Amino acid sequence: MTIQEKQQQIIDEFEVYEDWLDKYAYIIELGKDLPLIDEKYKTQQYLISGCQSRVWLHAGMKDGKIFFKADSDAVITKGIVNLLIRVFSGHTPDEILEADVEFLNTIGLHDHLSPTRANGLQSMIKQIKLYAQVFKLKSEQKSKS
Repeated sequence: MTIQEKQQQIIDEFEVYEDWLDKYAYIIELGKDLPLIDEKYKTQQYLISGCQSRVWLHAGMKDGKIFFKADSDAVITKGIVNLLIRVFSGHTPDEILEADVEFLNTIGLHDHLSPTRANGLQSMIKQIKLYAQVFKLKSEQKSKS
């Protein structure tokens, strides 16, 4: 499934809910479904700066694709990071770097976050893209040697 298809799937899921309280409840449920990150990655090194709550993000590359794992100490944030992982995990660095996150506007998430949570969301996206950039550079260096 492409990044765009995953985003459309999330948009379709959110269209079921008319009220933002229901959408928040759904985001919290998504947080409960977030696969557990290994405790060894819950360190300062993997902590995303700029988030109101503590969010850890780890990435690994397998067969040219990046796979993310994350955790947070806040249930809403867990759900938000789970949305991002669903969209970006299992894709190449180039696919991640070229992708937009318009689905966040389409589902109305940006409009319903406090300024500090919105900043945290941007920090999560920035960190995901940074991982993609690093893995891309590593791949290019490997292919040159």
